Amino acid sequence: MNFLNSLNMSVIRITKEFHFEMAHALWNYDGPCRNIHGHSYALYVTVVGKPLQNPGHPKNGMLIDFSELKNIVKTQILDQFDHALVVNRNTPQEFNTQARELFGKVHFLDYQPTCENLITDMAARLQKSLPPTVRLHSLRLYETATSYAEWYADDNS
Repeated sequence: MNFLNSLNMSVIRITKEFHFEMAHALWNYDGPCRNIHGHSYALYVTVVGKPLQNPGHPKNGMLIDFSELKNIVKTQILDQFDHALVVNRNTPQEFNTQARELFGKVHFLDYQPTCENLITDMAARLQKSLPPTVRLHSLRLYETATSYAEWYADDNS
C-alpha cells in the first residue's frame, strides 16, 4: 500500500484543550461541596474521523480545522459555563432567588452539577454540533489538577 492510499484510509483523532472557570454547589450533598465553590476546569475534546483528501480544498489533510473545533466548543460550552455559577434546579427557591440577584451568570440545571454529569451534558452538546464527517471520540474534564471525569463514545453508544 502506498502513502496516498493509506491517507485515504487513515482514521485520525485530534484533541484540543480548553480552560474555564466555574463555580457550583451540590444541593443536598453531605460534605463541604454543598457550599458554593469554584474550580479551574480543563476540558480535552477528542474527535475522530478521516482527514479531507481533496488537494484543491483549503482544508485538505484536516479532519476539522482546530479553529472550527474551538468555535464549536466556545459556543456550546465555554459561553455557557465560563465564569458562571451552576446549581441544581432542585435547590431551594430562596437560594435560587438570591443567586439571581447576587450573581450575573447563574444556570439552574436539571441535574446535580458534578464533574460526571457536566461531562455527559457537554458530550451531548458537542455531538449535535459537530460536522457530519467528524465524531466525538472522548472528553476529559479536570475539576482539579488531580481529579477528572472521562466520557468515551464507545462506552455510550
